[in-house]
Amino acid sequence: MVSAPPVRRRFVGRALRRYREKLGYSLEDAARLLECDRSKISRIETGERGIRPKELRELLAAYGAPEDQQALLTWLADPRGAFEWHRDFASVLPGARLDYLLMESAASRIAAYDAQQVPGLLQTPAYARALAETDPSLADDADRDRAADAALVRQQAVLRESRAEVHLIIGQAALHQQVGSEAVMDEQLAALARAAADSGRLTLQILPFEAGAHAAAGDGSLSILQFAHAPGLGLVHLGGIGGGVCLEGPGDLEAYAKVFQQLHAFAMSPAQSALLLRGLAGD
Repeated sequence: MVSAPPVRRRFVGRALRRYREKLGYSLEDAARLLECDRSKISRIETGERGIRPKELRELLAAYGAPEDQQALLTWLADPRGAFEWHRDFASVLPGARLDYLLMESAASRIAAYDAQQVPGLLQTPAYARALAETDPSLADDADRDRAADAALVRQQAVLRESRAEVHLIIGQAALHQQVGSEAVMDEQLAALARAAADSGRLTLQILPFEAGAHAAAGDGSLSILQFAHAPGLGLVHLGGIGGGVCLEGPGDLEAYAKVFQQLHAFAMSPAQSALLLRGLAGD
C-alpha cells in the first residue's frame, strides 16, 4: 500500500499549481523556469516529491507571489523548519494528527468542534493524561506521559505564542462524559469556565443537547485551518483512531466551512456558554 504524500507537501504543491494556472503557465513553462523536466513540476504540484527551498523561491518569485505568502510556503516546505516543538513528540503523534499539528503552527485561524471530549487546546494536564491511558497506540506509561506533555506544549504554542484566532465548539456531552476521576473532571470544568471568561483571541461555545440534528452529527471531531497569507487554501482534519485524516481540496474546505457555520449558529452564544460552564464548575 502506497501512503499519501505528507499534507505539507500537498499544500505547497497545490499553492504552486494555483499560482501557475492563474498566470496561464503550462507545466512546460514552469519546467523551463527551473530548467528541469515537466514530470518534476507535476510531482511537486501533487506533493509526490518535495522541492528545495532555492527552487521554491525561484518559482514563487517568477509567479509574482507576495513576500508573506513566499515566507509561509517556504517555511512549510522545509522539512526542518516546520517541526519546532513537534520534533520532540513525533513518536507519540500518529500520522495525519502530526501533519495537522505541523500545519496548525502556521495557521491564522483555527476552528474546531469536538462532540465527546474537551478539545486538546483546552485540556488540563490530568485530563490529557487520562485520555492517554485509553490510547492503544501508546505502548507504555512513558509514551502516555509524552502524549499528555505534547498537549500542553501545543497549548503554549497556539494559545500563548501564536497570533491565531481560535474558535472552539464543544458538544454538551463532552461536559458530562467522565474522563479520569471526578476530581479530574471538576478541575477540567473549572479550566473551561476560566477559558470562556477570557475575551482574548479564543471564542468558546457549547453545542447543547437541545440543538438537535446537525451536519456534523457523524463526526466526532473536526478542525479547520485557514492561512492569512494563503487565501483560498486551508486544511480540514477529521479525528479518528490512528490520527484521523487531513483534507485540503477546495470542495472539502467549502463543505466543512458550511458545517462549522451551522454549528456556530446552533451553539449557545459565548456568554451563554460561559454561564453554563460556571454553573457546572460550581462558581
